[in-house]
Amino acid sequence: MKKIIFSDLAPSPLGPYSQATLSKDTLYVSGQIGIDQSTGNFINDSIENETHQVMKNLGHVLAAANMTFEEVVKCSIFVRDMDDFAKINSVYATYFKEETAPARETVQVARLPKDVGIEISCIAVK
Repeated sequence: MKKIIFSDLAPSPLGPYSQATLSKDTLYVSGQIGIDQSTGNFINDSIENETHQVMKNLGHVLAAANMTFEEVVKCSIFVRDMDDFAKINSVYATYFKEETAPARETVQVARLPKDVGIEISCIAVK
């Protein structure tokens, strides 16, 4: 049995998918991009600010499922430019304790939705 998770604090899906799906104790969070839901604006003045907004959006979806970043076991990061890796990492690291950081991959892709610089999805387990 699955339950659809939705937070009105995170951007609504841009297509036929859910922000997240909870199956038993596992939450699958769809890729989040740097939209500030309160204004509808893309936060793209810097990759650092865009990454912070993406992480905030992930946090809102996790909270809607009564979870936190502590329960995240896996992240997938998709970037437009791998040259931004160090900047993204510095922001990403502020959301996880080093000793309990989740598994992760970071891949450069040709294009992301709305031509954003970064998209992150995650899996969390209660």
